[in-house]
Amino acid sequence: MVQRTFFLEKERICMSWIYLLIAGILEMGWAVGLKYTHGFSRLGPSVLTLVAMVGSFIFLSLALRHLPISMAYAIWTGIGIVGTVIAGLIFFHESLSPWQVLSVGLIVAGIVGLRVTSGA
Repeated sequence: MVQRTFFLEKERICMSWIYLLIAGILEMGWAVGLKYTHGFSRLGPSVLTLVAMVGSFIFLSLALRHLPISMAYAIWTGIGIVGTVIAGLIFFHESLSPWQVLSVGLIVAGIVGLRVTSGA
């Protein structure tokens, strides 16, 4: 019985990480979506952006069932930040200075560091 409980808890934690990843991707989606809404004056992009916002919060709340909020929130926003930077480069032809590339790299290192040292 103890072994079964251990595996169920490991499965819950694994699913929490998956939920957190989905939440981060949806956060990136709604951040990019805001650009397309033109101040929420365009119906289609506005609806999609709002759906992504709600979905992001739902998946974050599911992840928080088994993950510490300090770590989960930092990783959630980090995924959103890095994803939004990459989307800005691809979709809006934005550019990054070498210092900005380094700074984004430090965010990635922080995300990886938090995950590796989480113990969860």
